[in-house]
Amino acid sequence: MAKQIAWRQLKNMVPPEICVKRNETDLLIELSNGSIISLKGAENADSLRGVSLSSLVIDEAAYVKREAWEMVLRPALSDQGGPAWFITTPAGLNWFHDLWEQAQEEDDWSTYSYTTIQGGNVPAEEVEAARRTLDDRTFRQEYLASFETLSGRVYPDFRDENITDTVKDTGGPILWGTDFNVSVLAGVLGSRVGDTLHIWDEVSVTQTNTDEVCAMLKARFADRKVVAYPDPTGSARKTSSAGRTDHEIIRQHGFSCYSPRAPWAVKDKINATNSMIRTASGQIRLFVHPRCKNTIKALKNVTYKHGADDYIIDKAAGIEHWTDGLGYLVLGDFNPLYERAGKGTGIRVY
Repeated sequence: MAKQIAWRQLKNMVPPEICVKRNETDLLIELSNGSIISLKGAENADSLRGVSLSSLVIDEAAYVKREAWEMVLRPALSDQGGPAWFITTPAGLNWFHDLWEQAQEEDDWSTYSYTTIQGGNVPAEEVEAARRTLDDRTFRQEYLASFETLSGRVYPDFRDENITDTVKDTGGPILWGTDFNVSVLAGVLGSRVGDTLHIWDEVSVTQTNTDEVCAMLKARFADRKVVAYPDPTGSARKTSSAGRTDHEIIRQHGFSCYSPRAPWAVKDKINATNSMIRTASGQIRLFVHPRCKNTIKALKNVTYKHGADDYIIDKAAGIEHWTDGLGYLVLGDFNPLYERAGKGTGIRVY
């Protein structure tokens, strides 16, 4: 791909008098001052390890994996303090969008956005032809350099109106919705304010276990009542050497634990969360603090699998754990889809 896109242009750009060698196989040009300009593909990030870079250009950066930049390319720039340029068409609200927003807050970063017309390489009549034949979202992304939400979103009504920095810990019971997961123990922390839910912080701990996270929360919120709404399957799964279940571990740390007898249906969890985000009449009952970046990203980006049956979530990005934890909390404490028929009976009326 790098050869198709840039190799010929690169050869034409380098004046012959400063070119010492061109390697057609490795796609590199050695200059008379000892510098080397090289083209590489990023599909196998580990193949890029072991070099020191004085500068870097990443083309179509939104389609390169986050790990390639964070784990390989940025460290390769660090010893020389070199600059990096990211050139790309947006690809939804993925990691590059996160980087774009982060750049707004960094003094030594800058951002620039140009439409296809401003680029000067595509005739105006072709852009207008595309406008007539493409759907609005695709046209804005591909021709207007707009960050667009993904199609098939699980939580399509989650918007900026749901995000506010006025959300805070109200001092009452702390509601902890959590999803047990091997790679990251993810969850949300919130408060009930009337009939609304305020999520003011989140949990994101990698390579950990339920014991460690409970100890962390107990140290942080000493003498506070914490009510956990975990994955219902945790009442059976044992994650400690002592054979304790996740729900037993939560209770042994002094937390209350809402433990339904059977797992929630995926569609109930999704519908309940969506009803809190925004009702058909426009009422908003879920508010999230901007610091909850993983939760916000999940609410904006979790999608259904293309071509799959209803309620099959695409888990390839690994961001659905925070919305799972949120869903357990919503169903456990708010349950907007149905009412309890009698206190303590466990009977529900649909």
